[in-house]
Amino acid sequence: MQINIENLVSISEANQNFSKVARMVDTNGTAVILKNNTPKYVLVDYQSLIKEEQATPTVVEQSTLDEVATSVLSRHLDAFKELAK
Repeated sequence: MQINIENLVSISEANQNFSKVARMVDTNGTAVILKNNTPKYVLVDYQSLIKEEQATPTVVEQSTLDEVATSVLSRHLDAFKELAK
């Protein structure tokens, strides 16, 4: 994520004038809120967040606990038998 210097807002300014920060997000897409001069929070337009999540591919398929346990046991069956002695 690239941060534009114009999108930086202090936390006190965000507290006092949140509507200004919201307009900044409407215009620029994001605003970075600083606490003690370090980035602490990012305010993002909800629609752009949803688009980003939908565009990001799922890396790993979800597996059930039983499938994972069966896989581990089958790969290391000899070791488990030895440990059981």
